[in-house]
Amino acid sequence: MHILFLVSSMHGGGAERVAATLANAWARRGDTVTLVCCYSGRGACAYALDARVRLLWLADRIQGPRWRRPLDKLRALRALARETAPDRVLSFLTNVNVTVLLATRGLGLPVVVSERTDPAHSVNLEPALRMLRRWTYPWARRVVVQTRQSLPRLMAVAPGTRRLSVIPNPLPDGLPAPRAREPGAPARRRLAALGRFNPVKRFEALIEVFADLAPRHPDWDLVIWGDGPRRVACLGRVAELGLEDRILLPGRTEAPWRELAGAHAFVLSSAVEGFPNALLEAMALGLPCVATDCPSGPRELSRGGRDAQLVPAGDDAALAAALDQLMSATPQWREDLGHRAAASVRARYGLDGILRQWDAAWSDEAGSPEIHEYEHD
Repeated sequence: MHILFLVSSMHGGGAERVAATLANAWARRGDTVTLVCCYSGRGACAYALDARVRLLWLADRIQGPRWRRPLDKLRALRALARETAPDRVLSFLTNVNVTVLLATRGLGLPVVVSERTDPAHSVNLEPALRMLRRWTYPWARRVVVQTRQSLPRLMAVAPGTRRLSVIPNPLPDGLPAPRAREPGAPARRRLAALGRFNPVKRFEALIEVFADLAPRHPDWDLVIWGDGPRRVACLGRVAELGLEDRILLPGRTEAPWRELAGAHAFVLSSAVEGFPNALLEAMALGLPCVATDCPSGPRELSRGGRDAQLVPAGDDAALAAALDQLMSATPQWREDLGHRAAASVRARYGLDGILRQWDAAWSDEAGSPEIHEYEHD
């Protein structure tokens, strides 16, 4: 089986990490995988790829002037599709999806495209791209979203789409086993958060919430790993609060699993998510978690709040109350919540099961038991 897999880039990010996980898994089982970065530049791959995955940069095949770049990209993609003659085509992200559907039109290739954010909150899409998505998505063999919550929103923005499926992200390769007990000495405990410092993560609000709780919980620290445009402002606010020794913003980590495994709890404070990989991995590692019930993902990951504490998105008082309860609880209570979360997500989001769902995505047989399928007339 030859799979042509098209993404924007491999510079880093949740969609790119999932692309690496899937490409590696397909290559290990013997499929031929060509992974193509369609971004207009080149750059480096931030994730380890199996030696059998062929990584291409579309920019290497585009020689024309910048003003002609969109048309040249379509021509280069069409030529690549003809050259590789894949059995399956998979595309991630709206702009890549539209480009791939245009470039492969009429070639008779089975193209599956996947939205990687909640369609209702794709606020940065230009009007032309929104129109092209509405026009081209009905051409796809299937359109995939990551959560059930995203389905009606996709139907609203691409109403002609006939076949839609929900395929969540898998747990990544090499994730350590869930820990047995809370780590570290009991003198200090860490509440962890992880992500890019942008407004939708609401790390500024999380800092304010924790600052109010800090006097009640002198043995807890907040650590937020990540980088991004709001980190400097967050560092400044922490300094204003005089909490540099209690609220730590160490930047991007190359070992997120190690950092999470060394924490005592995890918090997701986002206003919007596509599919919160950090929450999935924290739960799989056995951390007790508090998460906002934001679109989309936390409700499905936590089974409606059974495996993590859910609070309304944007409700800082509710977030504070949930964190207060978690930090006040006994270690046994936190361990029980973390163990339940780990067992739940490892059973539902294991790589083998998710691969079976992707395999079924190219099937024309309705009602496949391996995939959540929805027909849309």
